[in-house]
Amino acid sequence: MRFVDVRVRAVPISRYADPSIPSGGLDTSVAALKTDVVRDGRPVVGYGFSSIGRFAQSGLIRERFAPRLLAATGAELANGPGTNLDPFKAWNVMLKGEKPGGHGERCVAVGTLDMAIWDAAAKIEGVPLHRFLAGALGSANAAADVPVYASGGYLYPSGDRERLAEEVRSLVVRGYNDVKIKIGAAPLEQDVERIETALGALSSRGRLAVDAMNQYDAVRAGAAAAAFAPLGLWWFEDICNPLDFETLAAVARSYAGPIAAGEALFSDDEAKLLDAHGGLRRERDILLFDPVHCYGVPGFLRIVDAMLARGWPRSAFWPHGGHLFTLHIVAALGLGGCEMNPLSFQPFGGLPDGVEPRNGRVAPPDVPGIGFETKAAVRELFESLDAGR
Repeated sequence: MRFVDVRVRAVPISRYADPSIPSGGLDTSVAALKTDVVRDGRPVVGYGFSSIGRFAQSGLIRERFAPRLLAATGAELANGPGTNLDPFKAWNVMLKGEKPGGHGERCVAVGTLDMAIWDAAAKIEGVPLHRFLAGALGSANAAADVPVYASGGYLYPSGDRERLAEEVRSLVVRGYNDVKIKIGAAPLEQDVERIETALGALSSRGRLAVDAMNQYDAVRAGAAAAAFAPLGLWWFEDICNPLDFETLAAVARSYAGPIAAGEALFSDDEAKLLDAHGGLRRERDILLFDPVHCYGVPGFLRIVDAMLARGWPRSAFWPHGGHLFTLHIVAALGLGGCEMNPLSFQPFGGLPDGVEPRNGRVAPPDVPGIGFETKAAVRELFESLDAGR
């Protein structure tokens, strides 16, 4: 049981439903990982991509991590009975010889391939990823469906408030009760107006979170916390530089509402520092670690275990990502809920074609693997990569 080929490509992704609106040149890596296992007359191929918010990692994948997988023997990759891949053993193969710390962007490259490995292993088993992962962990926490919220609300270059209101209303119509919008790219007064606009467009039972995308310094963070305090936000996310624990802790002391953090931290060591020095309140605050950006499932599990040991509840975890892979992980581990990007970062963001939340909840696709094939545009992209087109 071996990997016989890895193909990788960088592809552009847009923050906006209209891809003609500039998105800062953001891209991501897609990977097709072919095994020597045959199902239905064809080799099983696992698909992965670099999640959302970091740039493509194609060089690291091609030159550093994929060669280790391709050189590994069956004994280094297979489970005990030899009936399937063991994704944890494959992860150890990728990280052989790597020194602790210095995460840089290697964590994203490893996470991209790790996603493809889990997709392949679940396909070999013939079950959806959430069921395969829960079984691999002996977990009793797996959920049939998952709370989700819609993420988007980027600052529009023109007609911002009108277009923001239209966007939020469209998400409510699609079945999302809760929405998160972006702030921090405009003056504080404009951000308050954007928040009030989004709140007005939500349904009466909806909640609004805001994401400052790590833009505030200590002075702006304090001013924003004071301005947002009366607005009843669901949470206030990524307030300052990810490692500026001093500013984060100062906001936590003055801001009574929930705070969300962790998206741009990539290891269990960094998670422990956040818990020790970020001033977060375990009974109310939110943890956003992205499983792909945290070296994949094994790295993410180390973070979950570390934070649970420190008193955090599973319900505090709402992983960043907004795609099907995170949906499976949340279901498998019984976490709080899941971000979705139904309009942005296409074709990867959001749910399978034709699927929308019901009462703010959704089940992972009931097909073998992650289910990227349930999204026609994603399936076409991965199949063209696998075919070398």
